[in-house]
Amino acid sequence: MSFIQPRKCILTKEQLAHFQQSKTHDDILSFVQNLNDTVGVQAILSVLDRVEAVAQDTPPIDNKASRFGNPAFRTFYDKVAEVAPALHETLPSLPKEAIEELSVYFRECWGNKSRIDYGSGMELNFLCWLICLEKLGVVQSSDHVALVIRVFWRYVEVMRVLQSTYWLEPAGSHGVWGLDDYHFLPFLFGSAQLKGHKHLKPKSIHDAEIVDEFAKDYMYFGCIKFINSIKTASLRWHSPMLDDISAVKTWDKVNEGMIKMYRAEVLGKLPVIQHFLFGSILPWDGPMPSPPSEEDYVHKDHAHIAEPGERNLGWGSCCGIPVPSVFGAAQAEGKVLGAGLAGPGIRPVPFD
Repeated sequence: MSFIQPRKCILTKEQLAHFQQSKTHDDILSFVQNLNDTVGVQAILSVLDRVEAVAQDTPPIDNKASRFGNPAFRTFYDKVAEVAPALHETLPSLPKEAIEELSVYFRECWGNKSRIDYGSGMELNFLCWLICLEKLGVVQSSDHVALVIRVFWRYVEVMRVLQSTYWLEPAGSHGVWGLDDYHFLPFLFGSAQLKGHKHLKPKSIHDAEIVDEFAKDYMYFGCIKFINSIKTASLRWHSPMLDDISAVKTWDKVNEGMIKMYRAEVLGKLPVIQHFLFGSILPWDGPMPSPPSEEDYVHKDHAHIAEPGERNLGWGSCCGIPVPSVFGAAQAEGKVLGAGLAGPGIRPVPFD
């Protein structure tokens, strides 16, 4: 390539019109757009930082007698709800009239206020919040990598603080048969991040040194490190599904299976999707549900239709038996947790 000294070339309207159709013009505009999109990502990260700050200013109350959720979470929830409109006003290009609708997804992505629990349905609310931001022009499709690697992972980091601080109960937990007590998407996105990696394989999650070395760079290994930090024994005992997945040969196959599992176990499960929130941005175009009848069993904040033979048990398939927080259960065992997690009084849960 030969370099030349830059010079002026536009003196007429015709030359200006030509410039507006040129590749140089497109390159400049594309670069400006990318920088503008980065501003959107940075603004979202600042919002997440503010949420973590709210948690730091809202310590848990003395609740040592219980292994379940700490009531201080409800105070945190109310504080976030109160500041949500102001936080949304900091997001560039967001129409002011959309803030009320988006604030609902934002408020509900941190956990359920009444049950003090968290699961893949709340995680889905955060995903919906991001979808809405893209549909409204705050971020663009060119931001997708940053939205996963930076924004979504920052959200998970904030959630780890909330989970460990307020001992959030796992919502609709499948116990040891789930991926972990709270999240699904970090494993899905994390397996995509590792596609085609020459050295790191699915079975590498069993090598503690590899997990420690690459946890800061790869979401999947970060999730495994988190699990190992709060649970003792091997993945085979406390996370058999992840242990089974580690036998898959390639990350491509793992990711393919994760997408199928997400479609079936999250988007395809009534106990999760009955809580999905539809608005004008993510609309519902199907038949409207009938008003609840007197025979419908109402459980707190949602319609609760009991399965056959289930009514006399006092709970339904959407709630299950309350499951203690992994942090609360660990506290009862008096174990000492390794470094790397925020939140007071965290201990690992023994499974040996």
